[in-house]
Amino acid sequence: MNYILGIDLGTSSLKGVVFDQDGNFIGAKSSHYDVCNPQKGYSEQKPKFWIDAFEKVIEKLNRDFDLNENLIALSFSGQMHSLVLLDEEGRVLRDAILWNDVRTIDECKYIKNEFSDKLLEITNNIALEGFTLPKILWVKKYESEIFGKTHHILLPKDYLRYYLTGKYNMDYSDAAGTLLLDIENHEWSEEIVKKFGINRKLLPHLVNSTDFVGYVKKDLKLKYGFKKDVRVFTGCADNCASEIGSGIVGKYDTMLLSIGTSGVILNPEKKINRSYNGKLHFFNSIYKDTYYSMGVTLSAGQSLNWFRKSFSKKRKI
Repeated sequence: MNYILGIDLGTSSLKGVVFDQDGNFIGAKSSHYDVCNPQKGYSEQKPKFWIDAFEKVIEKLNRDFDLNENLIALSFSGQMHSLVLLDEEGRVLRDAILWNDVRTIDECKYIKNEFSDKLLEITNNIALEGFTLPKILWVKKYESEIFGKTHHILLPKDYLRYYLTGKYNMDYSDAAGTLLLDIENHEWSEEIVKKFGINRKLLPHLVNSTDFVGYVKKDLKLKYGFKKDVRVFTGCADNCASEIGSGIVGKYDTMLLSIGTSGVILNPEKKINRSYNGKLHFFNSIYKDTYYSMGVTLSAGQSLNWFRKSFSKKRKI
């Protein structure tokens, strides 16, 4: 029997869900990790947390479902916008700055003052603290030594996929949330990277969410005990995956409400919609020429998690 593994790299945990080739559910496991808040408004995570959690999930799935004997392919969904910086050798340079980090208020003001109308024209979004570009500018300004060593900019699921395959890629659904993507021409915007002094070579190759990008590396295949060559597919942003999983792709009179660490209302779109003027997020979906709009609150389930940690340390809620 052949198994397919879906990995969701979330903000508070990594989940692994196994199906057979006919789409029948086999089983699921998860592993939790912490968000670090070194200062007020800061939200960070060590990329090592994601690798450790992946290994724990693989161990659990191997034990209960013989994953290592049957796995032939895997793909991803993941938290959006969060910034991962790697050096020339692919080593992590600092903790990832997460999507719900709000330290970049000044950077957002700077972007709006310098480039607001043009940014909206190119990306169909406005500068907000959650997006990736303001985080890049913050590191560039306050951690110039780290930025000078940066050779690769990735998002969380793309880092885990790089760890497994050695390939640097990003899909359009996640690239749209960086404020660096020309949403109409489906390419990194030369105008944006030039304006803000970002070397285009730092950005990964763009691919569709369904693209095959490589195999799990031989050393990791041996480490995890996979008996078959495991094909790796790009995957997509977590909200894009929710759109697909809920079955609303192409149903333009339908909306999705999702409450996780954040709260989301999502609507599929037939084509690029310029009427929102940045009041809603607007991103590419599973393919580069499919889209969705989205309204978000940064803290939904995360607020409950904060309450539990702060006031209910000795009992579960």
